Amino acid sequence: MQYQSQAVAKPYFIAAIVLFVGQILFGLILGLQYVVGDFLFPEIPFNVARMVHTNLLIVWLLFGFMGAAYYMIPEESETELHSPKLALLLFWVFLAAGVLTIVGYLAVPYATLAKITGNELLPTMGREFLEQPTITKIGIVIVALGFLYNVGMTVLKGRKTTVSVVLMIGLVGLAVFFLFSFYNPENLVKDKFYWWWVVHLWVEGVWELIMASILAFVLIKITGVDREVVDKWLYVIIALALITGIIGTGHHYYYIGTPTYWLWWGSIFSALEPIPFFMMTVFAFNMVNKRRRNHPNKAATLWALGTAVMAFLGAGVWGFLHTLAPVNFYTHGSQITAAHGHMAFYGAYVMIVLTMISYAMPLMRGRAAANSNKSQVVEMWSFWLMTVSMVFITLFLTGAGILQVWLQRYSENPQPFMVVQEKIALFYWMREVAGVIFLIGLLLYIASFFVGRNEPEAVAK
Repeated sequence: MQYQSQAVAKPYFIAAIVLFVGQILFGLILGLQYVVGDFLFPEIPFNVARMVHTNLLIVWLLFGFMGAAYYMIPEESETELHSPKLALLLFWVFLAAGVLTIVGYLAVPYATLAKITGNELLPTMGREFLEQPTITKIGIVIVALGFLYNVGMTVLKGRKTTVSVVLMIGLVGLAVFFLFSFYNPENLVKDKFYWWWVVHLWVEGVWELIMASILAFVLIKITGVDREVVDKWLYVIIALALITGIIGTGHHYYYIGTPTYWLWWGSIFSALEPIPFFMMTVFAFNMVNKRRRNHPNKAATLWALGTAVMAFLGAGVWGFLHTLAPVNFYTHGSQITAAHGHMAFYGAYVMIVLTMISYAMPLMRGRAAANSNKSQVVEMWSFWLMTVSMVFITLFLTGAGILQVWLQRYSENPQPFMVVQEKIALFYWMREVAGVIFLIGLLLYIASFFVGRNEPEAVAK
């Protein structure tokens, strides 16, 4: 059953995709600056391009999560959204804050941006991924509170399901842990210790709950499997994800001035972190194999299965490759870290948002279940282009990282950083080519919603 208020998810999804394109464009700029050092300098320095690339990633994923929640919660709660007008108001506030922040990064030097936004009153700027001006961070908190109020009131007045409860726990956790971005101690060890309470406990903690709930919702819709079966899987997966993710924060505490027991805690629980991701893969394929209906939206099914596999590889396998303390001693901050980060973010979070958009957007555009076959063929091409190119980006960065560690850190005669960078430039060029192919895949994803609009929708066979 469709609810009228689910339509508020549409602008969130559209904004997410537009910002995603921006993120990839700046990623390509960064990739070129690795090998052509003065590319677009001084107009867009490397540090500014990197801030824009990573900040756009965070902002568009948050748009995607909020859009997913606004679509899922009315259907799960079997009631209209508490306030669609509030949802649309918060959308424009968040979009304005995000766009103005990015314009600020590009238009003025970062120190000037800090000065004109009153950072000295409550200093929070200058930290990786949390570069946003304090005023933007306050805006994010206001948007998050309004969003949680809106979806929370909807859940309270309607049906309570495991999917909606897990989603709400994840969303509340997202908002709570972001508050640590306002804590900026002068002591560098404390700063890094609590900085990870935002960064790690988001991506390897509460975001995993959001991902699991969205995946469960889509799988229920496209397979028709009983909720009881999905609920059991969901409980086990999120329990393991939280236990390993929270204590696994310790793999960021190696060699930064924290007690040595973190070497053990971080290593042990990091070794366990791939387990919930592997279970998620088994869960997704198990649900599709046991499906009671042959849903016409093949593209959404492909995205759902791809999410489980790529999340396991990126977050699980590539995460484990370098999180044991004796290994991390050599690999920390190398291109191996970048390889893990790219595939983990794509597999776990980019793909789940694209899964949700793929499932929900045809319904919000008046289709009964899915886009036309022609549209879905284009979308599935986009899936394979983006996913395969991301695999190659990860492999190229892994190769660069292994060579970097060997030449710069492990060998008997370590070579200077820039000398090593020149020797691994071939990997950077190959990464750039793969990035261009990824962008083509993303453009095909967008095009799929305009291809075959006038053709009849796909039907189950």
